[in-house]
Amino acid sequence: MKQARETGLDTLLDLHGITYRLEKGYWVKFEAYTVTASEQIPHGISYSLTLHDRNNTRVVGFDNAHGCPPPKRKKFGGRRLAWDHQHHQEKVMPYEYESASQLLTDFWKEIELFIDGGAK
Repeated sequence: MKQARETGLDTLLDLHGITYRLEKGYWVKFEAYTVTASEQIPHGISYSLTLHDRNNTRVVGFDNAHGCPPPKRKKFGGRRLAWDHQHHQEKVMPYEYESASQLLTDFWKEIELFIDGGAK
């Protein structure tokens, strides 16, 4: 039986290689393509969605290019290295990937918050 296509996946994949200019000198860049599903990338999509300022510095980003340790809980507790994560300037936080559609929604929401709120 053929598995249903993930919601928003075609949209995300169609954005691969696209750069958009935004207000206040900001710009966004999209990279997204399918890969063989693995333990690190179980959904089979490699992605990098980034917002850059007028100096070409990444200020917001969502990607799964490298591991990101989860927030510390207990000193010796087992921790899974999350590959899906987001960047907010220098801060890196795990991101719970649900779907391509939700990823795009979350990315644009963070962009709006950042641009409207300015750099904190």
